[in-house]
Amino acid sequence: MIPPPQLRDAFEIVSAYALILAVLWTPMPAQQILLWIAFAWVLLITFLRGERPSAMGLTFSGLLPSLWILFAAATLCGIAVLIAMRVGTFHPLFGKKAPLAVRIGGYALWSLLQEFILQVYFLLRLLHLFRNRAIAIGVSSGLFAIAHLPNPVLTVLTLLWGLIACPLYLRYRNLYTLGMAHAVLGICVAVTVPDSLHHHMRVGTGYITYSREVQQVSRGPIGSSLK
Repeated sequence: MIPPPQLRDAFEIVSAYALILAVLWTPMPAQQILLWIAFAWVLLITFLRGERPSAMGLTFSGLLPSLWILFAAATLCGIAVLIAMRVGTFHPLFGKKAPLAVRIGGYALWSLLQEFILQVYFLLRLLHLFRNRAIAIGVSSGLFAIAHLPNPVLTVLTLLWGLIACPLYLRYRNLYTLGMAHAVLGICVAVTVPDSLHHHMRVGTGYITYSREVQQVSRGPIGSSLK
C-alpha cells in the first residue's frame, strides 16, 4: 500500500502537470483562463504544504557560492553570440510592442517562475515520491522537456538544462541564480537560433500556429506578397 504522503505527492504532481499541458495545448482565449487556474493551483498547493522559504530556495542563502553558474551561462551566451554573428544567424530579440528592457525583464521573471515550478514544485515532490535522487532528477527533466514539445530546439535544450540545473539546485538551494542563468540562456537562444526553428520560443499549440501567422503577415491585407 502506498503511504498517504506519497499519494499526496503523486496527486499534486499529476494534477499540476495536467493543468500545464492543458494550458500549452488549448487555443486562445481559453488558454488565458487555464493559465490563471494553473498558476493559482500551483501557488495554493505550495502554500498548503507550508514549506519554509529557505527550503524552497527563496532566500539569499547559497546565492554567492552559486554565482559561478550565472557567469558560466553568460560566458556560454557570449560564445554563442560570436558564433551566430560569424555564421549570420544573429538577429534582434522578437517583439516590438514593449520596450526591450520590459521584454527582457518579463522573460527574466518568467524564467524564475519556470525554475520554481521545475525545482520546488516537481523536483522536491519527486524526491519524496521516489526516494532516489537520480530518478527524481531524470523524471523532472523529462517532464520539463515534454512541456516544450513540439519545439525541437527547446525540447532538447530544456532536457539538458534540467539535467544540469536540478543537481545544482539541490546543492545550492537557491532559485535566483538558476532563474537568472535560465533567462540569460533563453534570451541567447532567442537571438542566435533562427526564428524559423524555434518559432519565437513558442511551445504547444503556439508553435504549430506560428507558421500560419507568418504566412498571413507575409501575404498582407489583400493576400499579396509584401516582398
